[in-house]
Amino acid sequence: MKITARQMAKMIEEKLSNPSWVSKFDRERDALRVEDSETRKGVTVSLPEIISKYQENKQSALEEVVYYIKEALKVMSNDQKLTGKEKQVFPVIRSTSFAIQTNDEIPLIYDEHTAETRVYYALDLGKTYRLIDEQLMEREGWSKTRIKEMALFNVRSLPTSYKKDVVAGNTFYFLNSKDGYDASRILNDSFLKDFKESMIKGEMAVSVPHQDVLIISDIENTSGYDVLQQLTMSFFASGTVPITALSFLYNEDEHLEPIFILAENKQEGKD
Repeated sequence: MKITARQMAKMIEEKLSNPSWVSKFDRERDALRVEDSETRKGVTVSLPEIISKYQENKQSALEEVVYYIKEALKVMSNDQKLTGKEKQVFPVIRSTSFAIQTNDEIPLIYDEHTAETRVYYALDLGKTYRLIDEQLMEREGWSKTRIKEMALFNVRSLPTSYKKDVVAGNTFYFLNSKDGYDASRILNDSFLKDFKESMIKGEMAVSVPHQDVLIISDIENTSGYDVLQQLTMSFFASGTVPITALSFLYNEDEHLEPIFILAENKQEGKD
């Protein structure tokens, strides 16, 4: 029997024992907001994705989200600095529906990426990270250009190991290191270019269904698009931080073009 969003919210609340933390269930969004009552800073988690993972593995799914909330709230209670932590600045991919400011209405630092995605910038704190906002940037005397260049340099230094699977004559490569920046590797232009030149026989598609996976697909026949659609939907539904269920064609000019996969095994692009 599938549990409801309200039931999942209650299960999470019961695991959060800190008396300084207050939670509120958002019925319209099926989300749970947890805040520190003193700082009013907090984190919002989407419950449908958690429920999907809970159906597969009850204990680990619940422990994972509770751990994420606790670590995020601990980090928010401390003042962070960028200076001296230049190697800890990374880009993170989010959907275009993601907030562009904090709950205190402080603008977040971000850049447009595709019609489906944006690039935000984060300070890595080990077990979690903090998105960089204008207040932190200005307090440190940094510029957006400096943050962007540093983040892109750092993401190129991350390992790009992968696993592969062949289905119906099409090959799918999965980058899934679970360091929080798997999807961010889509910004490693030289890696994508080299991969296309050395590994791809058909059409190259790139997918970032959630934060902790990057899928590169070598589509050699029409069945490949159906498999790709099923893969991205499955990953999108199970991710703690979902991004987009759409995939992107990696064109000859190294441009990412969102594609829609139609029921009759055809694909069409979107400018």
